[in-house]
Amino acid sequence: MRSAQSIFEDLGLCVRGAEIDVESLPFSASDITAGSESELQAVVVGDRNSVDLPLQIERSNYFANVSRHIAVGDTPRRVGASIERYLNDNREQVWENSWARFSERLLSEFARQTFQDDLLADKRDHRGGLRADLGRFIVRERGETLMRVPVSYLLKLALADVLGSQPNLPRAIGATGVKLLGHFLNDNTSPETFSFYVTLLVPENGLGRELAREKAKRFLLSQLLLMYANRRLGLLDGGQRAMIYFAPHPPVRQKQLNDCISDAFYRELFMSPCLSGWDDGEAKHAYMNLCHQVLSRSQLNAVAKLREAGIVVNNLVVLPNLSNISLANNGSHVSLGSRKLTAAMREGHPSFGPVEEKLVGDLTIKIVEHFLPLFVGVYSAAPYRLDFADFHPEKVLGFLPHELDYTHLRMIWRRWRKKADLKIFGYAMTPCGPAWIDRLLSALFRLRGDWVADFRLLDYLVAVMSTESSPTLDGSLGASERLKRDLADLGVFDTKMPLYLLYRLREFEMMGFTGFEGRYYSLFESLKETMFDRLAFQSILARPRFWLMLRGTVLPGAPLGKRERRSAAPRLKSSTSCAVAFAGRPVVSAPFKSSMISGKSRSCWS
Repeated sequence: MRSAQSIFEDLGLCVRGAEIDVESLPFSASDITAGSESELQAVVVGDRNSVDLPLQIERSNYFANVSRHIAVGDTPRRVGASIERYLNDNREQVWENSWARFSERLLSEFARQTFQDDLLADKRDHRGGLRADLGRFIVRERGETLMRVPVSYLLKLALADVLGSQPNLPRAIGATGVKLLGHFLNDNTSPETFSFYVTLLVPENGLGRELAREKAKRFLLSQLLLMYANRRLGLLDGGQRAMIYFAPHPPVRQKQLNDCISDAFYRELFMSPCLSGWDDGEAKHAYMNLCHQVLSRSQLNAVAKLREAGIVVNNLVVLPNLSNISLANNGSHVSLGSRKLTAAMREGHPSFGPVEEKLVGDLTIKIVEHFLPLFVGVYSAAPYRLDFADFHPEKVLGFLPHELDYTHLRMIWRRWRKKADLKIFGYAMTPCGPAWIDRLLSALFRLRGDWVADFRLLDYLVAVMSTESSPTLDGSLGASERLKRDLADLGVFDTKMPLYLLYRLREFEMMGFTGFEGRYYSLFESLKETMFDRLAFQSILARPRFWLMLRGTVLPGAPLGKRERRSAAPRLKSSTSCAVAFAGRPVVSAPFKSSMISGKSRSCWS
């Protein structure tokens, strides 16, 4: 395997004896390009007789079958009562992740044509006809044709309607508007947009300031489009008001609904139909259903791992629901690209191809993992208070059994119980199980649970741990595929899904550029200041890691013992300690998880 030092020297990076020309390194000043993705929370406000989500639940075969089984005594009454409570006990009339419905006649001809194009089974071949699930989007009520679409797709339709209803629109503006249509994605439960244009991070523009400005403009345009849709497409007249906002956590009411319905019905209500952004929307929709099934299965398998780790010591556990709502969490993804490395790949440089790209990428990820505790609660956070009743290990530890080895898992659980307010007469205690007993203990002894700095990263499978035989960050091609096969055999993952990582390589062959995507950002306190500072810090952090590679002080896949793994992060002042990241594993480090739980990220570093 070639060294990173020889790769960079062949690329012409300047080395002056023992000194290195920093400006010649990848991700140096004027070499960084940047883009971002934003996931937003969508709600529709209105009466239950006007909003799509409660209407879909009430008219569904699922609800009818449950009601029928309750009537004959085959199903406990509490199941139907939980669904009725969700429908009736909503004084604010806020329905999270509901779809919107409006009359088709209100759309302009261009918007109607855009919708017809997105309904094609294969957008590359119009002869393939329309999607098989066409009936989900077009319904007849009271003699009128209504369209029902997710709020994420409503944004695209609103933009198309604006373009189609302005006959005197300047050609340049119209062409730009058509180009922006593809930036409103419709794949996840939440509305998602990605950068309208790629920004160049240069010192004279304040490094990340331009990217933060672009993100703010994109959010403003999304708000204006939704305000337009509420009025122009008749949502307000129909008793609905669609809204979007930044929120990292899945809504509490959606969690409550998830606890009383089946996983298949949950997917029917909330999985996006993937109308926009993909040539074969039905295939993408099937993929999103697969993700939901895999995460739900992984959540259940985590209970067995907790028992193997010795955290669950008996069979008294609260089984998680067979349905999982972690796909409804929202964050920001920021991608940084290198113009030098991208140009080398585009030109087919003999010293930098897919093999070298993977090697350099894996080394970079392993170095960045050590710095992740610096970001939690400082530049990005999703604060959340856990109640005493939530502190069943099989519930509160979430996906951690798939992300950490048992030693670190036990260490975090032991310290978390000690830190949290779970003590009765000085003894740490976890909930008993029956909800009424847990509520009584909490009220009687004033047990408040605990506060978490970034709960979104606990409530989602943010990174998978490598197996001993298949480390994915060993610098070799095909490592990810080998790991996915191992994880599929263990019931943790599926080979059709991309590996989840907090910091992921963006390959030139797939993305058209060489760079890295940071996926660990939940919510920025301020786009103008916090996001700007974070981008500036990440761009500055990108340079030393390539300097270390060029000096030859970072080696791929060097395994260390457990003691060295635990102590490597605080000793980053020594360049040799950067050579490891848990034996080549894409794993959320114990210091990172500890800082996320404690909310004291700065204290993890000497």
